[in-house]
Amino acid sequence: MASRKLKRQLNLAQIVMLGTAGAIGAEIFVLTGHAAGMAGPAMVLAIIIGGVLSYSIALNYSELATAYPVTGGALTYVREAWGNNLLSYLVGSLDCLSSTFYAGLSAVGFAYSVKVFLPFLPVIPTAIGIVVLFIVLNILGVGNIGNTQIVLGSVLLVILVAYIILGFTLPAGFDWNTFLPDGKFFIYDGFAQNIKALFTTTSLIYVAFIGFEVIADDAEEIRNPSKNIPNGIMISLTLCLILYPLISMVTLGTIPWIELAGSDTALSDASSRFLPGIGPMALAAAGILATITTLNSAMLSATREAFTMSRNGMWPRILSRLGRFRTPSIATLVVGGIICAIAAIGVVDFLSYISASGYLFVLFFSNLALVRLRKRYPNLQRPYKTPLYPAPVFIAMGTCFLIVASTDWRALTFGAGLLAVLSAVYYLSRMGKHYYGRYIKTGDKLKNRILVPVANPKTGAALVHMAAILAQAIEDTSVCVFHVKLAGAGVNSIPHGNGVQTVQENDRFSLPEQIVREARERNVPLYTKGRAGSGISEVILDELETQKNIKLVLAGWPGPVDPETAAENPIRNLIEKAQTNIAVFYPHHKGRIQHILVPLGGGPHSRLALRLAYEVAEEENARVIVFREAPENTDDEELEDAALFLQEIVNQELGLMPARITIHTARSGSVTDAVLEEIGRQKYDLLVMGASEEYGLGTRLFGSVDDWIIEHVRDCSVLLVRQHESVMIHWIRRYLKKLWKEYQLIPNGNNPSNHHS
Repeated sequence: MASRKLKRQLNLAQIVMLGTAGAIGAEIFVLTGHAAGMAGPAMVLAIIIGGVLSYSIALNYSELATAYPVTGGALTYVREAWGNNLLSYLVGSLDCLSSTFYAGLSAVGFAYSVKVFLPFLPVIPTAIGIVVLFIVLNILGVGNIGNTQIVLGSVLLVILVAYIILGFTLPAGFDWNTFLPDGKFFIYDGFAQNIKALFTTTSLIYVAFIGFEVIADDAEEIRNPSKNIPNGIMISLTLCLILYPLISMVTLGTIPWIELAGSDTALSDASSRFLPGIGPMALAAAGILATITTLNSAMLSATREAFTMSRNGMWPRILSRLGRFRTPSIATLVVGGIICAIAAIGVVDFLSYISASGYLFVLFFSNLALVRLRKRYPNLQRPYKTPLYPAPVFIAMGTCFLIVASTDWRALTFGAGLLAVLSAVYYLSRMGKHYYGRYIKTGDKLKNRILVPVANPKTGAALVHMAAILAQAIEDTSVCVFHVKLAGAGVNSIPHGNGVQTVQENDRFSLPEQIVREARERNVPLYTKGRAGSGISEVILDELETQKNIKLVLAGWPGPVDPETAAENPIRNLIEKAQTNIAVFYPHHKGRIQHILVPLGGGPHSRLALRLAYEVAEEENARVIVFREAPENTDDEELEDAALFLQEIVNQELGLMPARITIHTARSGSVTDAVLEEIGRQKYDLLVMGASEEYGLGTRLFGSVDDWIIEHVRDCSVLLVRQHESVMIHWIRRYLKKLWKEYQLIPNGNNPSNHHS
């Protein structure tokens, strides 16, 4: 995949618990009594039917998730089948919202369950507290979530298995006469009534089997996905299919179904019969664990869906940013905040319809995507193939229609309304982007200017050539060749203030015909301007002050810089004071640019270097190598992390991973050695680097690394850039980076080796 990957941490035991314990939620505790009132003893058959029908979906998901072992689940499959359009937007949004609101319900359910033991605890703060806990666990790493799920899920399963065993073996437990009053399995006289009750009950409890969906949603973080994903899905579903009917049989075999009908505490009521005292308390604890595990799984699904929607450009890009632990920290904070809000405002009962109605929509199209993908990509590598295809697909889709036909009309109505709202948001956002791109953003682009200060127009051809390439890449950008004359050298000038003078019209200069011809061929507006003053940098700074539309100053490299006199250098003065982006160009290479090297550190200056390098590559049809140095003792996993870090930055800055960009990492003793070794490994025509933090010290122009490299590189042009930022922001960022380096105890090599900002 082109996008930066999440870290694979989950093993088979963890994902089995995610699927199993995530499915065993409050439904089995709350719905058993309601299902008994609808179908009597036949509810056991309804549960078995629901579980068997779920195997068709599980088989389809196993193929889809192993073919696309990335985060996103249904959204990924629908997008690959039909592209980034309204359908994939609706599927991803509904899947994320369903999990988000279900997590909110689970949090409130947890708070009510805890009150059994601690009645003094307030519901809303308790619900928010458990959500905050899992926000922290999600940010720290999905391995924490997996381990938590193993512990909690194991205790939950032990309690439920003990409930089954004790219920069948203790004298006051299961009895066939209690289970089948009057020897009747079906409670209605007519065949049609019994069939209707059977499938209505199946519809009620069907969602309790779909815990395995979280495995597909989190496929990108699963180790050995080709084997662990299908095994985890099938094992978790099978465990649910074994547990649910047995739990129902014990419950209905201990208390007659007529007494249990409509009860919200059916399991606790039954346990009080065959294990008084400890039984209800144990079931109450099991209810707490069930709500925690479902909250855990639902939050994990919701954050990964939000991450994927953002990574695909459907939701704001900021949600796809990964934190230090390579987890979607921003998405986790946003989703967690929404869950807290749901728990706080107290409308979770109504919003629970999202989970019921939205899931059916997601389920239908994710299974239909399998058919589309088989036809569209027949040669796609599929580590697991659905057996008896296409029968499982049709069974799964038929199951969806069956569940829809038996679903509460309020859930369907709410689902239809939600689809209408999301569709309106989708089209309104597209209209807004179109309007912004056509009217607002274009207006801004018309103001872009690249200022090219030159001492001698005849020797500034290389600078103007580079400026023309950049201007061509950015629509409606002009190039101003700015000629500075020092006052007092026979210059006919007019006072302008601050020691700066404007050259009169008859003192203006003309460009060589070669430069003018090239600009005309590139369709780049090019004009000249001359001003005089007592100092070069003062003249340029005054021009920047009066002309606010200058987006970049592109100057020539002044030659070797002595640290003792660097503060007096005009370029140094521009870098320190100019309220715009600054670039310095040193032309070594002559001819067309084919290969560009960008050492990328992650800070604002190297990000500007990446954007400029990509713009040059687009116009010159060149390739860009995004490069990062790692210490010599870096292991393979850390080196992979470095490459994934670069991919994330490219995605953030460019919105995609272009085909012309290649990621490359290498171990070396220092940045300078690594860059020179890379230039020696492959012929590069242009090196683009961002300033290091030292540029603010006044002893270097762009920092010791940049200054040293530009003076030692041969046969490769160099472009050094500095992103504009306020003095305060620069100081804070440099100070924080210094603290971080001290914390990591990063040693310095003999050559300058600080990473670029």
